Amino acid sequence: MPPSDPTPEEHPELLPGMARASVKASQAKAKATRARKAAQAAPAAVDPVARVLVDLPLAHLDRPFDYAVPAAMADTALPGVRVKVRFAGQDVDGFVLGRGSETDHTGPLAPLRRVVSPEPVLHPQVARLAGDLAERYAGTRSDVLRLAIPNRHATTEKEPSAPSGPWRHDAAAGETAWAGHEPGPAFLRHLASGGSPRGVWAAAPATDWPLLVAHAAAATYASGRGVVVCVPDGKDVARVDRALTAVLGADQHVTLTADSGPAQRYRDFLAVSRGARRVVVGTRAAAFAPVHDLGLVVVWDDGDDLHAEPRAPYPHTRETLLLRAEHEGAAALVGGFVRTVEAAYLLRTGWAQPIGPAREEVRRRVTVSIAGEETSRDVHARAARMPREVHLAIRDAVADGPVLVQTPRLGYATALACERCRTPARCAACRGPLALTGPTTPPACRWCGVVADAWACAECGHRGLRAPVLGDARTAEELGRALPGVRVRTSSGDGVLATVSAARQVVVATPGAEPVAEGGYAAVVLLDTWLLLSRIDLRAGEEALRRWANAVGLVRPGGRVVAVGDPAHPALQALVRWDAAGYADRETAERVEAHLPPASRLATIAGEPGAVDDALTLLAAPTSAEVLGPVDVAEGESRVVVRVPRAEGAALSLALGELQRVRSARKLDAVRIQVDPPTL
Repeated sequence: MPPSDPTPEEHPELLPGMARASVKASQAKAKATRARKAAQAAPAAVDPVARVLVDLPLAHLDRPFDYAVPAAMADTALPGVRVKVRFAGQDVDGFVLGRGSETDHTGPLAPLRRVVSPEPVLHPQVARLAGDLAERYAGTRSDVLRLAIPNRHATTEKEPSAPSGPWRHDAAAGETAWAGHEPGPAFLRHLASGGSPRGVWAAAPATDWPLLVAHAAAATYASGRGVVVCVPDGKDVARVDRALTAVLGADQHVTLTADSGPAQRYRDFLAVSRGARRVVVGTRAAAFAPVHDLGLVVVWDDGDDLHAEPRAPYPHTRETLLLRAEHEGAAALVGGFVRTVEAAYLLRTGWAQPIGPAREEVRRRVTVSIAGEETSRDVHARAARMPREVHLAIRDAVADGPVLVQTPRLGYATALACERCRTPARCAACRGPLALTGPTTPPACRWCGVVADAWACAECGHRGLRAPVLGDARTAEELGRALPGVRVRTSSGDGVLATVSAARQVVVATPGAEPVAEGGYAAVVLLDTWLLLSRIDLRAGEEALRRWANAVGLVRPGGRVVAVGDPAHPALQALVRWDAAGYADRETAERVEAHLPPASRLATIAGEPGAVDDALTLLAAPTSAEVLGPVDVAEGESRVVVRVPRAEGAALSLALGELQRVRSARKLDAVRIQVDPPTL
């Protein structure tokens, strides 16, 4: 076969003069570009291997990969920075975990594509924490780091972080604030001297707990160390923020919340990462803040379900902070108006020491009674939703200031029944429950929205309706009629109030939406306590007591609390005596006997029935493991519970992690695995 004709590019001499010069220039430029790229791709002279954690959601790829560090990136591809790498034919994000001179990889290493930013945002202590949490909760480090490190904001990253100014530690003010919570003052002195005490703190009612947290942070800060404070929601962040400003002064701390916006959140994160700020308060993501020289971690109200991360691998703020305190040798303070079972277990094992008020201090601050007890003269009190004793307490207290009324249900009348035979009212179209949304609206279905203005009872034919369960709007309406001339406000749903004034008023709020009153509430009323206790949940009693106690904690010193419920119930008895510690000890003992958390470790595996069966087949659980289920939890979804003794918890987590890697490598149907779920 004859050779093909030569092209002008191969033989420039065949081109005219000007064209020949242009081709030569192009060839020279291409040669220079190849030389420059070759020089850039040359490995760095020192530590040419970068260990990169690639941002991949696949469990079997949750490990560092080695990449070559080009000489041009030798000064910027440092541990903790964001980089782009080539993986499976695509450019993906990653973090440099470290640099080294050798690699276990047998072939040539692919080079780093580029350094996204020279800012080190993944600190060694956070990287270690992410690895341990991923192992404990059978997840991946990439998922944990998505929770820990906010998205980059390039413009904000160019701004310097101003250092904090001078401040003065008032140790006497801190000990005065903690007086009555023994051994609180000694706890502060231990922090100020550089120690790392561990305490479980049960706050007394009418305690300004943000102020006490701020003084604990100040004592730690005075020793030259940093502080992380985690609270359930933005309202609590705002309260602690104000207290820290009052104790430490302005520009000494930052707040980390999702509501701050991407730019402000990244700005505050960088201030902590660069060491310009060493005191942090925020919600659950703040537990990962890269505070320098961490000396104290604080979690307030650790029983609140907002501390449980709803995204994989579902870590809990309390466990994250306690694990971090263990790693970094920091002090720990687990606080709340009640003591959770997990906190009680920390005391039971000797990991922490109790901090709390004396009995006399509690009696001085608040009086709790139950409406409808045998001592009451109102013989109909037990059957009434708001007995006469409640009306009298509200009427007397509102003359001195605001009154808080807590009711568990949101809305007007959330359930209806026949007035005559008490049969639940159902929609004729879909059999859903009927409800009222206001005093003048007709009943309508909560499921399909069909209006049932011509409803009649299917059992007796009666057309009258009654409301066995009333919401906050109907409660406020009843109180407004009973107390003419007194302002009645609601705080619930989308209309949550953060604070109220000290003026005469009644505030009707759902649990968790109670506003803080200036100077505290003159009285607190707890309605429909049976609703919180009737939840079908392992933590029903503990959660009910926590929500009641949080409302009671807003009362002013010397205030009164009235609860409407069964006085024989252990949770209400604990509230009357303000003995949350005793209730937690009782719950702990019962769970130890029943082999339930925290005495044991649980994991749930949920998904399609076939996928769950496959997961159980592949799971190499410890020999002591018990498999409970499967049970149907939703349409087309089942769940099994795997239980082991607490000592085997680490082995169960390792087995679940290996299961995740096998499933990921084989591309099996997805299942959801939760270790130590907050509820069952």
